[in-house]
Amino acid sequence: MANSRNARKNAFRELHAAIDDFISRQGNKTFNYKQVAHALGIDTKPQQKAVAMRLAELEFDGILVEVAPGKYQAPSRGTEAIGTFSRRSNGKNGVILDGEEDNLIFVAERNSMHALNGDRVKVLVAAHRKGQEPECKVLEIIEPNDQQFIGTLTVERHIATLNTDSKFLANDIFIPKGKLKGGKTGDKAIVRITDWPADDKNPRGEVIDILGKNGENNTEMHAILAEFGLPYRYPENVDKAAQRIDAGITPEVIASRLDMRDVTTFTIDPRDAKDFDDALSIRRLPDGHYEVGVHIADVTHYVTPDTIIEKEAQKRATSVYLVDRVVPMLPEHLSNGICSLRPDEEKLTFSCVFVMDDDAKVLSHRIARTVTRSDRRFTYEEAQEVIETGHGDFAEEIITLDRLAKILRKRRYEHGSVEFDREEVRFEIDKDGHPIDVFFKESKDSNKLIEEFMLLANRTVAAEIGVPKGKKKPKAFVYRIHDQPDVTRLTDLAAIARNFGYKIKTTGTAKDINKSINRMLADVKGKGEENLLSVLAIRSMAKAIYSTDNIGHYGLGFDYYTHFTSPIRRYPDMMVHRLLDKYLSGGRSVNVEKLEEQCKHSSQMEQLAANAERSSIKYKQCEYLADRLGEIYDGVISGVTEWGLYVELNENKCEGLVPIRDLADDYYDFDEKNYCLVGRKTHTRYTLGDCVRVQVARANIEKRMVDFSLLDDKGRPVGEDAKGKEVSVKEALSGRPKSGRGSKQRRGADRTRRRR
Repeated sequence: MANSRNARKNAFRELHAAIDDFISRQGNKTFNYKQVAHALGIDTKPQQKAVAMRLAELEFDGILVEVAPGKYQAPSRGTEAIGTFSRRSNGKNGVILDGEEDNLIFVAERNSMHALNGDRVKVLVAAHRKGQEPECKVLEIIEPNDQQFIGTLTVERHIATLNTDSKFLANDIFIPKGKLKGGKTGDKAIVRITDWPADDKNPRGEVIDILGKNGENNTEMHAILAEFGLPYRYPENVDKAAQRIDAGITPEVIASRLDMRDVTTFTIDPRDAKDFDDALSIRRLPDGHYEVGVHIADVTHYVTPDTIIEKEAQKRATSVYLVDRVVPMLPEHLSNGICSLRPDEEKLTFSCVFVMDDDAKVLSHRIARTVTRSDRRFTYEEAQEVIETGHGDFAEEIITLDRLAKILRKRRYEHGSVEFDREEVRFEIDKDGHPIDVFFKESKDSNKLIEEFMLLANRTVAAEIGVPKGKKKPKAFVYRIHDQPDVTRLTDLAAIARNFGYKIKTTGTAKDINKSINRMLADVKGKGEENLLSVLAIRSMAKAIYSTDNIGHYGLGFDYYTHFTSPIRRYPDMMVHRLLDKYLSGGRSVNVEKLEEQCKHSSQMEQLAANAERSSIKYKQCEYLADRLGEIYDGVISGVTEWGLYVELNENKCEGLVPIRDLADDYYDFDEKNYCLVGRKTHTRYTLGDCVRVQVARANIEKRMVDFSLLDDKGRPVGEDAKGKEVSVKEALSGRPKSGRGSKQRRGADRTRRRR
């Protein structure tokens, strides 16, 4: 029976292929089913009927045009092009053609050749037909994108399947029993697609790794890392190689460096930090000026080129910070041990040493390899207490540095640096990784003190190489660049701000534009429009990246900027250390093309790490709110889309979606330009930044999705009265809510300096 079914299936495949081949050779000629059958040597009635049905199917699918009853023609062939395939689990597949990054052209599944997300493809773009969206067909997969899928296994008697968590694949993956790698039902696994037959709905694959049981914390955190192609285990051979490295601070090494062990030095870091890669020193000079040292762990003294430790660091490019863990770039023996600037230990450092006057003006600087000894390890909270009370260890030094930092900060803003100061969400988790509380980290003076001196060191190093003395040409270097804001978004921001009475410049110098943004951000503090305008201001900005092509850092208002201060957790800082050492010693410029490739890789890995961090936060937010179904919160609309409103809760900054289908009182249209949904009958507007009240309705932990219900002032879903009848939404936004659970307010930010 099975053999008979397979034979029929193969016969239909062969017939369809023969018909498709015939059509491809006809150009603009017309034909009917009899002509096709005759050309293929088909003379039986059932086979002729099959040909007729196939032509009708192709016409229904838009592949043929019926120019007269029973007479068909292939439409105008269109043009061939190259692009990147975009596959989505909602079926909205498309291709982004090279040079047309903002234009996604639809590809029906039957025309996709089962291309996967990110595949480079050759496509045929159909000739444009009036009243229809453009469409194209994949002709060839030129360069497959090597990718893996994460999901949950179901193992049955004869077959196993992976139900994927991916937004890039809707179909389950079939897995032969011999390719399971020991996986069982309920296991979370990484699977690679090995085959996807043209006429089959589901791809076939093999298990690459078993992550653990679905729902367990370690399993889910590893799944998030794997989803973004990030490593979740440290290679044993790299770890062993690191263990063989000794600190090696010999008298000979010390003699070759600037010895600053006797200068008061300390670190200020988050409470839970283990890798201390920067320290500050300060002493008063006989002439009354200050010598301030920014000392950075000399990682490249220990991690040398072409070693397996170096290759692993280059590949990772960054440490990854998830909610409950750090996935380090370097082995812990180096990151938390030899390189970490722990108190009362001699350490090798790379330093920027500044001579500053009482007004924080840099009179001179020196960049040198040094040896230092930290006298004290401060947490941000401990340093903040010294700043606020004036008492504690090294109070005079900390208060002096804080005063100088505030002058540097004020001057930086006067010169056009943009002032974004947003709280970051953190979770308190139990021993099993489950979130039990939410708190905020806000930047205080102790954080800003460290930030200012790290910014000073980074811009000084960049200018040292970027502005050579005399008429010499600048050598190839790694810059941290930040492009100008998107003109359209900045114009939209200015238009919306104008409605609230604020003026933002959209033309002129970067300094003038940024000053106007800062003025607006300061003026909106505590006002109803604060959320809307601050979110739009952030969205108008470009992303900072690494590049050898220095265009300056727009957001900071610096002409020259790099990353020098975190080599334990960022590979570009290691690159900068090596280049700096080479050039300060008179070395020749390195190959700029190779350096640019490394910059691009580091930028890409940084973005993946940021995506993974956000994904882990979303997962914990979903877990947290899953324990609080039915609770009511105040919130702010943080996103507006055609499918609904995203709301960020004031109390804990968790985010969820109010689906547009649940707004029962009206039919809502999406106004993309003004970031709002508008009711057709009531003209009610839900706009980015609006204050609303919601109830936690649903939480899908696997998909990291939370749904909220929008409530009126009586605690009912919008559009329903006590008996389920529709009511006006104009009643929805007044009154006070019943509070959700309380949340601790802890302060102290530690990520800003890592990202700038």
